Amino acid sequence: MIDSLSGYSLTAKHNFPAVNHSPQMPATVAVIDDRPLSRMTVVDLLSVDGYSVLELDAESAILESIAEEQPDLVLLDVAVPESNGFEVCRQLKTNIRTKDIPVVLMTVGDRREHRLQVMEAGADDFLVKPLDRLELSTRVRTLIHQKRLNEDLDQTEQVLFLIARAVESRSTDRGGSCARVADLVKEFGEYLRVAPEEIENLVFAAHLHDIGTIAIPDSVMLKEGELTPEETELVKQHVLIGEKICQPLRNRWGVLPIIRHHHERWDGSGYPDGLSKTEIPFLAQVFQIIDIFDALTSDRPHKQAYTPSQALDIIAEETTKGWRNPELVSEFTIFVQKSENHN
Repeated sequence: MIDSLSGYSLTAKHNFPAVNHSPQMPATVAVIDDRPLSRMTVVDLLSVDGYSVLELDAESAILESIAEEQPDLVLLDVAVPESNGFEVCRQLKTNIRTKDIPVVLMTVGDRREHRLQVMEAGADDFLVKPLDRLELSTRVRTLIHQKRLNEDLDQTEQVLFLIARAVESRSTDRGGSCARVADLVKEFGEYLRVAPEEIENLVFAAHLHDIGTIAIPDSVMLKEGELTPEETELVKQHVLIGEKICQPLRNRWGVLPIIRHHHERWDGSGYPDGLSKTEIPFLAQVFQIIDIFDALTSDRPHKQAYTPSQALDIIAEETTKGWRNPELVSEFTIFVQKSENHN
């Protein structure tokens, strides 16, 4: 797909003193416009805010240049020769190397069909020529700020997943547990017709739910014998610690209630808050059943894995005791039995 726009090539890259950006990493804006005067106007306006500007014209390989240079934002004129800005935008947004870069389309006139094409092409915003300096500055600054927040969030997620992986590898009997729980909770969530964003939260929770145990000493977490009452209370703190560790996940706040409440019980005898019945977040209830089922059907040093049927019997007994949501357990039982029949 990169080669399909090979009529474009890099013409210039300007660096201006950065304003309101890190001096080590000034934001870069790519300006794609075949008309030199129009392009120069945009460059001059951007220079006021101290951006590094990457200029592209009709002899540039647009996608290749954008993919290599990785600018913080692309300003793209819709009237590019041989193709059009909407198609260029569409290709940028479907290329794995460029899809996360904000694209602002520049049009002449604010026609309704242009607005529709902007949305269909996947552009993040659009501006009408002649450009207003204040409007350009505000739109560019806002989109770059959001992109950098998203990058920070991605880095935070990567760090948390590394910690979670270290936590899982700490215990030799839990290898692959998070991945298994993630797969199963996704399938069960889809079976329950849970919203896609909630399924994403369940999958995230599968990897992060026990991250708080990193603060619990090995002498407690890896103890083979029965825990003392004091040690038991210490282990219970892992859900609160995990919730606190994961609070930087600004766009994943739906994960936090799952982490905090996946050890609550239907009758209120669980922890940390002693919630009962519908007080317990629904996703935490869903996740809890999957987590328990995986633990029961996995080999551990102190026990052999139960069969799915045996695990369902144990969960049914816990439901009779009042620990689990009867309706949800019934749905899960049907789900497992259907899965077993398909296999």
